[in-house]
Amino acid sequence: MQHNDHRQTPLFRRSRALVISRKQWRARLVFWIGAVLVGLTSTFFARASDYAHELFARFSNGGTTPWLLIILPLAMIASSWVAGRYFPGSQGSGIPQAIAARHLEGADRNIYLTLKLAVGKVLLTLWGLAFGASIGREGPTVQVGAAIMLAAARIGKMPYARGLILAGSAAGIAAAFNTPLAGIVFAIEEMGRSYQARTNGLVLSTVVLAGVSALAISGSYTYYGIAMAESDFPADAGIVLACGLCGGLLGAGFSTAVLRTTRALRRWRPARPILKIVAIAGGAGFLVAAVGLLSDGSTFGTSYAEARGAVEGDGLPLWFFGAKFVATLASTLSGIPGGLFAPSLAVGAGLGSTLGILLGTSVSFAAVLGMAGYFAGVVQAPMTAFVIVMEMTGTQRHVIPVMAAAMLGYGISRLLAPEPLYHGLSRLWLADALRARRAQDAKSSEAG
Repeated sequence: MQHNDHRQTPLFRRSRALVISRKQWRARLVFWIGAVLVGLTSTFFARASDYAHELFARFSNGGTTPWLLIILPLAMIASSWVAGRYFPGSQGSGIPQAIAARHLEGADRNIYLTLKLAVGKVLLTLWGLAFGASIGREGPTVQVGAAIMLAAARIGKMPYARGLILAGSAAGIAAAFNTPLAGIVFAIEEMGRSYQARTNGLVLSTVVLAGVSALAISGSYTYYGIAMAESDFPADAGIVLACGLCGGLLGAGFSTAVLRTTRALRRWRPARPILKIVAIAGGAGFLVAAVGLLSDGSTFGTSYAEARGAVEGDGLPLWFFGAKFVATLASTLSGIPGGLFAPSLAVGAGLGSTLGILLGTSVSFAAVLGMAGYFAGVVQAPMTAFVIVMEMTGTQRHVIPVMAAAMLGYGISRLLAPEPLYHGLSRLWLADALRARRAQDAKSSEAG
């Protein structure tokens, strides 16, 4: 009798349901498949992005053909028009849209996180890279990962939609750059700004599954190679201070410029909408092309080779970080789909390289510090900044100076630009979604 009573305890009933429930197993299976798909999609996206850059280098003669002054503006106009006409919500990074979706309820989340939009995001980002826009694939990977996991939530009838958006976003970052810790920290610091026990398990398991599937194809690697950094901290405190201060100042300038200009451009209502696309995307494309030609092609695309060279000890021209800053700002404001991580890290590497040359310190060490300081200044997420930089450059032994540069860059940026970039942009996307919902409700009430 006592044995039968033991079988009726609440703990036993819950455990039995978890083991034999068909509904539970269906949800688990869909969740696992979704996480693996995030990893596979991120890997495909990474390889396709590399191919797009190679294609650009071939047809543009390494980014030096003057025809880019015509071709790139036309390509960016086409991308901006297609994004607005067929994939609304795909413009820009994708991280603000994923943040906005977490604040929406029910079907409203589908506005920015659908599989159709994810396909458009990938294709249009590749299009931009194939023509030399100064964009990256990391923000788009976040939006794509969140869309895949939200679709998994619908198919598996799982109730934790917000947690799965967070998990998909983290898995996208982790699988895209082989940076699992950065994916988890990014979910905590940038996407969530709050962390619940249930979400904790979802994020960790999704990152692991996505990371394993990506590693099965690409193997283990360090994205920017291994930094040849030599430091004697705290004796090198001067370069840490310089990279943190300058990174924070420059990052705050970028963030403020993007937010203020984006709001001004949204308020602009020309007589014909196509004129706005042509003026903004075309003008931005011409500026990106002009800067790229003046820099012998070094600022086109992600500038991966330039950033990796700096990390490995090859100094960049003193003007590189300024040119890349302008190209990235113009690409961001153009309205085309594309991310900020890789271009921002290239700006930071150029800034650090310049400061290292001027101060007579290790270029490799300074480039890593510049990455951490500037990236933290742009996104105002210092933990994500120093973790992702350490994982992408293999500089875990320099954790204290890299962390110090990131925290200093964040502090300076926060003083000068109190509104974080991604969250400021997410409020604009959230306002758009709420306006669309009110318009739809008003139309439905009139029809009724």
